[in-house]
Amino acid sequence: MATVRCGLNRRDDRVTANALFDLKRDFPDDPEVLYKASQVFLEMAERASQELTIAAPDSYQVQELKAETLESQGKWTQAAEIYRKILEQHPNLRGMHYRLGRAAISQPNLATSEDDAKKEFEQELAIDPVNAAAEFWLGEIARRGGQWELAISHFTAAAKLDANFAEALLSLGTSLNSAGRFNDAIPPLEQYVKILPAAIAGHYQLYLAYVRTGRKEEAQREMLLHKRLVEKNDAKLNAPSASPPQ
Repeated sequence: MATVRCGLNRRDDRVTANALFDLKRDFPDDPEVLYKASQVFLEMAERASQELTIAAPDSYQVQELKAETLESQGKWTQAAEIYRKILEQHPNLRGMHYRLGRAAISQPNLATSEDDAKKEFEQELAIDPVNAAAEFWLGEIARRGGQWELAISHFTAAAKLDANFAEALLSLGTSLNSAGRFNDAIPPLEQYVKILPAAIAGHYQLYLAYVRTGRKEEAQREMLLHKRLVEKNDAKLNAPSASPPQ
């Protein structure tokens, strides 16, 4: 931690980052390490964005930063306008159609939002075939429409592109369960709970798959885990807050 502080004082990002990575490796759950990492990397990001604005004020990267800031404020329409302008000058730029798709799907009041989002995600994959997030969202749109086989196809593709894409694994297993393909649902759900062992939904979906395939012992184990996690979560929610000092 002293090395981190020295690196910060010298504005030596390499020394600071390397020391933080070492700390996160050796003390992955230490609150002080996690807090310092979030603080330092946020500071680095802010400094880099300022340097970018000064060095290349007319670049599309600066415009993209502005759009991302608008996204964080929920101003999806304004962000989308910037992304479209960027695409006018850089039609094959990766990530822009994905961003437009996210902007469209984040505006549920628009009747055509899902159709618009689907088109944008498909265009993104035409430019960047390994964009796992675009595959995931195409799967999510299909899932919402009850198109299980189409959803399964997209979630499978997303999970293949990113083996640690936990949300894709859960959505894949859930969709396979919904389609009655319980045997097929087990592997992605097992992988999901391995990545996120405290995830309540994963244990419940895995319980369903085990029950419907006659694996009673595994089903009982998953239901017990699910019950414990629910109770633990409820206890946290109902825990009385600490009284302020008098």
